[in-house]
Amino acid sequence: EVQLVESGGGLVQPGGSLTLSCRASGFTFENYAMSWYRQTPGAGLEWVGTTSTSNRTTYADSVKGQVTISRDNDKNTLHLQLVSLKTADTAIYYCSNDDGTTRGQGTQVTVSS
Repeated sequence: EVQLVESGGGLVQPGGSLTLSCRASGFTFENYAMSWYRQTPGAGLEWVGTTSTSNRTTYADSVKGQVTISRDNDKNTLHLQLVSLKTADTAIYYCSNDDGTTRGQGTQVTVSS
């Protein structure tokens, strides 16, 4: 059974930083491209970025320069580093090994002063 467990969210002030993590199990992590998505209330799922099996990363234009995705295949873990956070970045962040259909429970990031 595929399991994805996101963590690391919280309340942060505008301009602050956070690093989110996603612990994966139930599949061969190193063989999958992994992605981060986010969702705000009333909005659809927004793709944030993807890291390929060869560690090539692509990011949404809306977050380019603000996020860094990395993976640790030895620990089956995916990370999302967020910097220069804005109130518009407030969302639930999910990791996924597909188009977002398979994802964990998410971790809430709230950017507020």
